[in-house]
Amino acid sequence: MPRHHHERHRTDRIGWLRAAVLGANDGIVSTASLVLGVAAAHASGQNILVAGVAGLVAGAMSMAAGEYVSVHSQADSERAELAREHLELQTQTEAEHRELAAIYVGRGLDPALARQVADQLMAHDALDAHARDELGITEALKARPLQAAGASALSFAVGSALPLLVVALSPVATLLPLVFATSLVFLAVLGAVAAWAGGAKIGVGAMRITFWGALAMAVTTGVGMLFGTAA
Repeated sequence: MPRHHHERHRTDRIGWLRAAVLGANDGIVSTASLVLGVAAAHASGQNILVAGVAGLVAGAMSMAAGEYVSVHSQADSERAELAREHLELQTQTEAEHRELAAIYVGRGLDPALARQVADQLMAHDALDAHARDELGITEALKARPLQAAGASALSFAVGSALPLLVVALSPVATLLPLVFATSLVFLAVLGAVAAWAGGAKIGVGAMRITFWGALAMAVTTGVGMLFGTAA
């Protein structure tokens, strides 16, 4: 008997992976930048830590709310498209059949085979066939607002906790270089893991996220120094 050919694809990870990477990246960059800016303005260690914790809580809630609203809007659009497609399948069946067959012709099937494929798929599940091939809505890529919001909030909190841990353990005198350096390491690891999980080049993913994180922290530190000097 022929062996089954098993393939592992990463498309089913796209939704939660995007939200998790975005949340963790924002958590590290925004919290590290915040504490670096406050530290550069010559604040006390306790004030730096309080500012960082406040940034963690506010950022996690903001990420969750923003991701939920954004993805829920996408889910609403998907439902509206599916409802319209369902109505068209009931009232314009022949036209929908021709539309589906034309999609398969455009993908390389000859017209006779395309019509046969459209016949069989519509007999099996017409709405699913049109959702997938006409609208591009699949189960793997379907919008999931609560999942995206939870992943964003949790990953932001985890990302924020990393520079905060360094702040809590570092003397104030060495806080600036330690937070900056360790945050770059955290970002590089995050970029590498995200690239690996998504099947992309690890080096490119690590360098991209590290460059932009370094730029954000450098700018914020400069602003903090400017205000610290003015004060």
